[in-house]
Amino acid sequence: MVPIDKIEVRNLNIEDFSALISDLKSLPNEDLAVQWTESQIKKLLGVFPEGQIVVLVNGTVVGYSLSIILSAEQLEKMPHFREITGNFSFTTHQYEGDLLYGLDTFVLPKFRGLRLGRRLSDVRKEWCEERNLSAIITYSRMPKQVGESLKNPKDYIRKVKYKELQDPILGFHLANDFHIKTILPDYFSGDKEQTLSTVILEWNNIFYQKRTREISYRTSVVRVGLIQWQMRLFPSMDALCEQIEYFVDSVASYTCDFMLFPELFNAPLMAEFNHLSEPEAIRELSAFTIPLRDKFLEYAVSYNVNIVTGSMPLMENGQLLNVGYLCRRDGTFERYEKIHITPAEVDSWGMAGGSKMEVFDTDSGKIAVAICYDVEFPEMCRILADKGMQILFVPFLTDTQNGYMRVRYCAQARAIENECYVVMAGCVGNLPQVHNMDIQYAQSAVLTPSDFAFPSNAVKGEATPNTEMTLIVDIDLDLLRELHEYGSVRNMKDRRLELYEIKPPA
Repeated sequence: MVPIDKIEVRNLNIEDFSALISDLKSLPNEDLAVQWTESQIKKLLGVFPEGQIVVLVNGTVVGYSLSIILSAEQLEKMPHFREITGNFSFTTHQYEGDLLYGLDTFVLPKFRGLRLGRRLSDVRKEWCEERNLSAIITYSRMPKQVGESLKNPKDYIRKVKYKELQDPILGFHLANDFHIKTILPDYFSGDKEQTLSTVILEWNNIFYQKRTREISYRTSVVRVGLIQWQMRLFPSMDALCEQIEYFVDSVASYTCDFMLFPELFNAPLMAEFNHLSEPEAIRELSAFTIPLRDKFLEYAVSYNVNIVTGSMPLMENGQLLNVGYLCRRDGTFERYEKIHITPAEVDSWGMAGGSKMEVFDTDSGKIAVAICYDVEFPEMCRILADKGMQILFVPFLTDTQNGYMRVRYCAQARAIENECYVVMAGCVGNLPQVHNMDIQYAQSAVLTPSDFAFPSNAVKGEATPNTEMTLIVDIDLDLLRELHEYGSVRNMKDRRLELYEIKPPA
């Protein structure tokens, strides 16, 4: 291996290519995807100098990466490499296009194995992200003579992917997060070099935002505020709303995007009905749900914060449901339902499970809600993840520490396996004058996946146990996109869907 003192990546100039020509001419034709001439490189530099890159080892140019920008519509109309280059005039380059087309990436053979090609590829990707281009498109030529055991391009690609065959170009791109877009039999039509086919590869910019003249309020960093709610008696609904508004005002003053209340936080209003049976008392409580929803909606608009209202009982079509509302700051709202009902909720209250499992679009990402026991069912949360969920809100109500830990550990697992954030908030304190609501235990928290971009314990923030307080935490949605594409492990992408699949019933 060549002793290395310094590696440098910078833009190419014509002198760099001139210095490489003698080395390039000494290589066999099959080592070069395209045999570039000095005049072609001059034209390319004249059209798009910032897209041409070289890598130097100890001050000597040993590799290059050449690119132009095209539009997706333009690329669809040009089925051959010579057309894409404008017959090597590069007049096809469109600076306002949305794709970076990789004309060539090359490293001298004696410098391969140093991951220099990866450095060139990473610069291309960074440039693509900075310019807000949607993807990088490139190619790999498959040789015609590849052995008697290879019957078709699919077989060749499979053997390269599983390292049964060595193809330095195709293998390099597959290892650098490119995926196969299509296979074309005559991409280099008219060239004397015979090929079996050409593989067209694509790398997608996960941070790409479609260009529009509309103003966008979305941001990758989302601030969430959690209410760890102290159970206490309230003389009226107005008194309860006064406490709700106090927390909304406090959290909104920190410019939070979301705030989360716990499950059945309004249970103190049942004290008025404590002379009734438990099923009767909670059905009386359900009469407050719609008025409380309207209050939350009013607060969401006036304080400019999206509110996840925890949960409240609701009588509907003769059934007692456990529901909550996403009250958006634009004045719209959605309803979510508790799907899985605990044995105690069935026995004490006669509660029934809902049937709606939805992901909601908001101005701060795609969210879903799993009420307490729901988070203990991985199938439900996986369905939500497949629908694009980025943040899972978990309002909960647990009476003992072991009940809390069951919810907490399951919530942590959902964050890891679904590559999402989990935001959980619960009630604390005692409520002796309400049947079935005597004691509560909670430690509200924001949980993350477990990888280098996240806290080492996968906990972004957590409240003090059993203490009324707010918890305010920033989470970055871009980290989820990076994890999905480049994480140490990729739970969502590495599923064996040919062997198993989780999906809602038809």
